[in-house]
Amino acid sequence: MSVGFIFPGQGSQEVGMLQDLQFESTHFEDRLEEASAILGMDLGELVNEGPLDRLNQTEITQPALLCMSVALYEYWVAEGGELPSAMAGHSLGEYSALTAAGVFSFADAVKLVHERGKIMQQAVPVGSGSMCAVLGLDLEKVQSVCNEISETVAPANLNTPTQIVIAGTVAGVEKASAALEEAGARRLVPLAVSVPSHCELMSSTIEGVSELLDSISFQVPSVPVFQNVDASPQSDIEKIRQNLIDQLSSPVRWSDTFTNMVEFGCDQFFECGPGRALTGMARQIDRSVSASGIGKLYDFLAALE
Repeated sequence: MSVGFIFPGQGSQEVGMLQDLQFESTHFEDRLEEASAILGMDLGELVNEGPLDRLNQTEITQPALLCMSVALYEYWVAEGGELPSAMAGHSLGEYSALTAAGVFSFADAVKLVHERGKIMQQAVPVGSGSMCAVLGLDLEKVQSVCNEISETVAPANLNTPTQIVIAGTVAGVEKASAALEEAGARRLVPLAVSVPSHCELMSSTIEGVSELLDSISFQVPSVPVFQNVDASPQSDIEKIRQNLIDQLSSPVRWSDTFTNMVEFGCDQFFECGPGRALTGMARQIDRSVSASGIGKLYDFLAALE
């Protein structure tokens, strides 16, 4: 068995996430306290008590998810769980994967994603951008429809062969959604996000995030981390950094990333964070491998065994 760890991105957060696991290990409280001191706010209270609308603000969501995902990985390692042969993270989850692989210190990662979230939110005023999941059409068709729309809209998350998330202006996403429904989309699911990630509307964030990345220390990853932009593992620090910059306005190639991890040899995947979104995607991409979440105590203990 060759294990791959996959870390979820924004949308997986919920009030009380990983709470049953928090009762079992001090890793979570320790990391929440450390992050709270860095951010100057009680992140543990927000994670465990809400309110949800505050937790869903991108500059809070990003450090909260990273904190809980990294603590869960540390708990797994401490309990003797099998170490992964490779890792990847979906969108924000890439930062969790890189932190777990030792590329960033935890403190630097928390500061980085908090400030990244602020920069992303400032780039597009609340209510002017949108994202929507398109189910039942392939990338070629979704791209073709988006190309016909006069407003800004494009494929942003290439999650599975027939699950593509589009992002852009509210008008662009609305027009594209209507056209995609006419083109035969099985279902359209508007996403509850405060910024339209991974599209050209994020281009203005590149300078600010580049400066953030310049301000922190990078280490060579201890485990290969497959990155969103090129769906490939990187060990060159400058390439990792550039991929994180390109990720802001480029699509998340998740289906290719997962497929490449399977070709790399991974045949058992664990979703390291709250929810099971990536586990569901894994089953749509390649049913020949096993995928399960470890974000609930029962699932965590079963996976350890």
